[in-house]
Amino acid sequence: MKPLHPVLFVSHGAPDLLLDPGTTGQLWSELGASLPRPSAILAVSAHWDCAVPTVSLATAPETIHDFGGFPRALYSLRYDAPGAPALAQRVEGLFTAAGIPVSAASTRGLDHGAWAPLRLLYPAADIPVTQLAIQPQAGPGWHLRLGEALQPLREEGVLILASGAVTHNFGWLTVGATQPYPAAEAFADWLAEQLAGPGHEDLLDYRRTAPHGGAAHPTEEHLLPLFVALGAGGQGAPQRFAPGFTYGGLAMDVYLWPGSGAA
Repeated sequence: MKPLHPVLFVSHGAPDLLLDPGTTGQLWSELGASLPRPSAILAVSAHWDCAVPTVSLATAPETIHDFGGFPRALYSLRYDAPGAPALAQRVEGLFTAAGIPVSAASTRGLDHGAWAPLRLLYPAADIPVTQLAIQPQAGPGWHLRLGEALQPLREEGVLILASGAVTHNFGWLTVGATQPYPAAEAFADWLAEQLAGPGHEDLLDYRRTAPHGGAAHPTEEHLLPLFVALGAGGQGAPQRFAPGFTYGGLAMDVYLWPGSGAA
């Protein structure tokens, strides 16, 4: 059996985390240094959505500053990693084989859901990377299926990096908060319990079954990358890293599905 590369989900938080990385940024840096070096990276970000799964064929992905109202220093940051068109084509093949519709974009760059964590995970920007778009209208089960179709990439040394948020309700945020918002903490802990368990029926129906399920994600796009990671991660439970809460209401949890053997 071939060794499997790890799968990683990060809560990417606000872009200004890069100006004050704190505990979360330190965790990302430590993970990047400790994980096996990937042959390429497939980033699944909450900030790119298309009607069908779409991969980027860009050979030199631009750094997309898809946010506003933040300090000017953020807009000068770049992540000039090479693209991974061969990986994008491999994803197309896997989806086609699984009966999943797929498309490709010739020039799509990296949005901040991808490049912000990558700047701290792999600051040398020397690993080829491409992005995969999510489908917010399709729901958790669909994204679980996408992840399952991507499992063979783990045998090829590819890091599947899913980037979203464990909680994403701006009404729960308070600048300067020192304690987690209770509803955000309750949802984050419930999510951890579900991911540690053997079945995922309640997790897939989280809006009904979780405490504050719908409130934690008024729209679903920031949790859907987690389901891609869950599908790609297979049967084993992930390891949870919980570095805290940004602005009280953004749970910054990271989940790692460990690899097997030497990747």
